[in-house]
Amino acid sequence: MSSVSEDLGCRRGEFSRKHYGSVELLISSDADGAIQRAGRFRVENGSSDDSTDYTPGTWRRTDVHLENPEYHTRWYFKYFLGKVHQNYVGTDAEKNPFFLSVVLSDQNNQRVPQYRAILWRKTGTQKICLPYCPTKTLSVKSILSAMNLDRFEKSPREILNPEIQKDLLVLEEQEGSVNFKFGVLFAKDGQLTDDEMFSNEAGSESFQKLLNLFGDTITLKSWVGYRGGLDTKNDTTGIHSIYTVYQGHEIMFHVSTMLPYSRENKQQVERKRHIGNDIVTIVFQEGDEASSAFKPSMIRSHFTHIFALVRYNKQNDSYRLKIFSEESVPLFGPPLPSPPVFTDHQEFRDFLLVKLINGEKATLETPTFAQKRQRTLDMLIRSLYQDLMPDLHKNMLNRRSFSDVLPESPKSARKKEEARQAEFARIGQALKLKTIVRGDAPTSLATTGLCRKEPWESQCFCNSFTHEALGGDSWGQSLLVSTDAGVLLIDDGQPSVTVFDKTFQIKQMHVLENLDLLITRVDKGKEARLYVFRLSSIKKGLEDKQVMKSKYECRENKLEKTKGCHLYAINTHHSNELRIVAAIRNKLLLITRKNKQINSFTGFTVMSPSTESPVEEFQYIREICLSDPPVVMTLVDGPTGENDNMICVAYRHQFDLVNESTGESCRLHHVDASRVHFVAAIDVYEDGEAGLLLCYNYMCYYKKVCPFNGGSPLIQPSASDFHFSWNQVPNAVVCAFPYILAFTTDSIEIRLVVNGNLVHTAVVPELQLVGSRSDIYFKATAAVGSSSNSSSKDTSSHSSPMTPTGYELPVFPSSPGEVQCRNIYKIPLSNLVGRSIERPLKSPLVPKVITTPTSIGLSGIPVTHSLSLSRMEIKEIASRTRKELLGLSEESAPKSESSHKQKKLGRKPTDEDSKQETPDSPSTERINLGSFESNSEGQQHCSTSSDPDTNISVEESPPFNNSPFLLAASFDEDIVDLK
Repeated sequence: MSSVSEDLGCRRGEFSRKHYGSVELLISSDADGAIQRAGRFRVENGSSDDSTDYTPGTWRRTDVHLENPEYHTRWYFKYFLGKVHQNYVGTDAEKNPFFLSVVLSDQNNQRVPQYRAILWRKTGTQKICLPYCPTKTLSVKSILSAMNLDRFEKSPREILNPEIQKDLLVLEEQEGSVNFKFGVLFAKDGQLTDDEMFSNEAGSESFQKLLNLFGDTITLKSWVGYRGGLDTKNDTTGIHSIYTVYQGHEIMFHVSTMLPYSRENKQQVERKRHIGNDIVTIVFQEGDEASSAFKPSMIRSHFTHIFALVRYNKQNDSYRLKIFSEESVPLFGPPLPSPPVFTDHQEFRDFLLVKLINGEKATLETPTFAQKRQRTLDMLIRSLYQDLMPDLHKNMLNRRSFSDVLPESPKSARKKEEARQAEFARIGQALKLKTIVRGDAPTSLATTGLCRKEPWESQCFCNSFTHEALGGDSWGQSLLVSTDAGVLLIDDGQPSVTVFDKTFQIKQMHVLENLDLLITRVDKGKEARLYVFRLSSIKKGLEDKQVMKSKYECRENKLEKTKGCHLYAINTHHSNELRIVAAIRNKLLLITRKNKQINSFTGFTVMSPSTESPVEEFQYIREICLSDPPVVMTLVDGPTGENDNMICVAYRHQFDLVNESTGESCRLHHVDASRVHFVAAIDVYEDGEAGLLLCYNYMCYYKKVCPFNGGSPLIQPSASDFHFSWNQVPNAVVCAFPYILAFTTDSIEIRLVVNGNLVHTAVVPELQLVGSRSDIYFKATAAVGSSSNSSSKDTSSHSSPMTPTGYELPVFPSSPGEVQCRNIYKIPLSNLVGRSIERPLKSPLVPKVITTPTSIGLSGIPVTHSLSLSRMEIKEIASRTRKELLGLSEESAPKSESSHKQKKLGRKPTDEDSKQETPDSPSTERINLGSFESNSEGQQHCSTSSDPDTNISVEESPPFNNSPFLLAASFDEDIVDLK
């Protein structure tokens, strides 16, 4: 509903792509000055635009994220393989075959049952998540309709052969490898050609120091891990190489000085054969900044798309980084700090590896690679479809629908179905084990040391909130929230205070502290109206402990002509004039303030002291008629603010832009779907120019809106426009650059604004957004158990729920003694955007001084790092799982040595590691969206693990043991001993 927290777009921050570099034409020349090659590359050097008032400064450690991480995107391996699920095959209206996989699973950190569906088509895969309702059946056609596939040439039929799992796993692996190979090229000072660089027989001391930072030196012969195309039998590609594991990804470095060198071959073809065929190449260049700089056009390669130029400064022991990306590569993060200098070597390693992994994934989306992947996917799908056709009449394909129910099925039929499902799960688990052994399994836990604090981590703001929240907004450090019991003012650690009684039902509200105004929409239907109040009067009433106000006592605060208002919006950008647009059925009423004065000290708009009633401050400008009542409405500020302000409205199957001055409207976007669920239209301003994020169903489109030309906005396709899909239909969307957050019924999906790439998904049961204009507040249900001695194995006793078949539906009971508790949580905006915001820091409840939270931690909250399990417990579980997989008994298996625990590939143990041995204090109140848990005292703490209930990724031993199980593999709990 659009009434949840007025606009889901008032949370923004600067939206700028300049932090990700600019495209330049780079020309390389030889020693004589003759031009050799030229190319267009996006250059990232960490510099910012001096004309803007925002300088990134040194980016925080928490801004470094793997984009589209495999443990969030490889659904089939994680949620389907080895579980009982259903697979379907059909052809669309264009006679193109498709496959659909559906599973019902509670395999997440909250054990919330969810449907997950994957649609395999030649254009790619589409993944959606649907809420589970035990009283509502789900059909194949309804799932396909949600994926915007409504017409079929052949209706989908179920595939019962368990061998289909192997083919579908191959389809998923077309998304890209989970392991990476990066080239490393050593360039001496003054070298200008690739022949000179590749001809360096040995590197320098600083180059060797960089290689030691990247990873471990391994012997290629008899190497059993990821080899990255190198010869591990006959030493034809060198004797040694550099290898590491980062967040579950095996990385092999093709080092130029370690590859075979030939004195007769000046072009060093053997070295170029490997490094020239790497998508990403690291160039280490000696010399100072004044020497000639490296340019990508110096390297003759049609395959390499990304170059990372690294320089080392001996004086301050720091590394400087510069990134070159081929023009067609989409934007990828993290953006370089300003200046791009790293004095912390471990931080530099983490930043560079994440940047390069994200860069290679982004390169796979370029037209060259995307077309090849699409052709391969189309060929595989058609081949699989043709293989299934001969068995069409041999009971391999079944016409049973996803929602068919056979309540009185014969007992023999049930036993036969149970045997088929057991065989189905057994074959899937064997495939999963085989994938893990060969090192292609997506992992979920970082394997590179400390658990770090993420910017979206929340803290409990109000415990045991029993009321139904209708909406809210921040007031200082407090939260003004409308409930079924009235309007409450809540402060952290303070008892709530009732401001208005339950007769005053607020559906929308804005707290404008700099204007001393509270704007509200009260009631619904024909009796709905807008009311305005002075915050200072409300605060004075609270200080004087006056009785709460009723609707009757607020009659003097209602704005006339707003009767029947079902929606309103205000301008949220930096503007001196407050504008309100109220929607009354299909009529828009424009309201502004009068008697405005500018405070020369604060720059804010204030009213003259003679004005007592806030109602008298507003004036009605004009009415605008639409064809239909708007469902979503957002105000967009024009570049001048004079006759070029716009209103974005959504109704029927379209988004329109309406000129505030003339009432003229034009089509912004047409929704091509049978059913439309409008979510939000978020106004963002990229480098001062207006743009809109249009969110509906599973889709989110970014549209650039150019300035008005002759009274009409210029809306035309732009290279800057992009779109992406959510995994679940959001109820609300909040933008806080560089992130955009989708709030669904049971999860928070966090992506990047500039490219829509996923960075994290947190399952939060019974989730509801309360307010987002300043800090983000949401209400959720956290399970608080009476005891916490159950392991992760105990809590996943039904970790493999069956997809509802024609025989029964799975039941998800609550654990005995479990109490449902509804709390309000807070995500500080300063943590998301990396800087504090301008607002009063005194709470309207108590005259206490609150310091501004820094970008590093939360004020007054202990910054602790916690795991759902201690390192020793993780070590024990991983060791036990490995023994089961190897078929060893508990008694005969040798004990693992604790000295291997700190051994990291490419990382030395630090003093901080020992601190991780101690579990969090029970008094810790910080909540991580990665996992809600409970301790023995019933208090909530969190896990920074992305998915602690499903995967454990631990590096038990150095890579020199010749066992594939010791290579930072990821083991799922549900893999059983295959006897």
